[in-house]
Amino acid sequence: MGNTSGDDKILRFDDVVLRRSDLDILNGPNFLNDRVIEFYLSFLSTVHTSPTISLIPPSIAFWISNCPDTESLKDFMKPLGLHDKDLLIFPVNDNLDVELAEGGLHWSLLVYYREANSFFHHDSLMGMNSRNAKQLFKAVSPFVSNGDAAYRECIDTPLQKNGYDCGVFVLAIARVICQWFSSGAVKNRDELWFTVVKETVPDLVNHLREEILGLIKSLMSESK
Repeated sequence: MGNTSGDDKILRFDDVVLRRSDLDILNGPNFLNDRVIEFYLSFLSTVHTSPTISLIPPSIAFWISNCPDTESLKDFMKPLGLHDKDLLIFPVNDNLDVELAEGGLHWSLLVYYREANSFFHHDSLMGMNSRNAKQLFKAVSPFVSNGDAAYRECIDTPLQKNGYDCGVFVLAIARVICQWFSSGAVKNRDELWFTVVKETVPDLVNHLREEILGLIKSLMSESK
């Protein structure tokens, strides 16, 4: 009767339900799944509460990128109100099978910044996800900027040194960009957040798994 399962629900945070197996993912050198990505992006949205920032969950980003019907996509996009946002953050996954939940082997990050009217792709594996990012860019651009936004590969994105930390890089970069945006500092269109990402993300990645794990355990204690 006291046995626990990896499928046990351990925490509900906003619309995200975490399970015990998610703790195991964070405890070891493992590829982050959709739930962990969505949880931390949701947490960041509670820290950076500006109505002009939107952090899009992985499932929604994947649906936008792969929706086969234009009219269905239009109906789906209306409630998101992306035209009213100044900063949009989309996790990108290389899953090509729309029938396979939580598929794929690599995460990257697509960021839209309205001031520059541009999408920026941060990939910790030297553009491995560029095709998937461009697919998402083409799908979402008409709902953000009437289709006239530019696309840019961020070649100075810090690179992962193993085969499993791509999701951690995505979350670290998302966090740094949100902090940059929320700081209210003067924003140089040519510089933007690139230097701060390059300088701070590698160190942040080294302890972010442990930090997220501690955050989950703290929220679990508060919910008891």
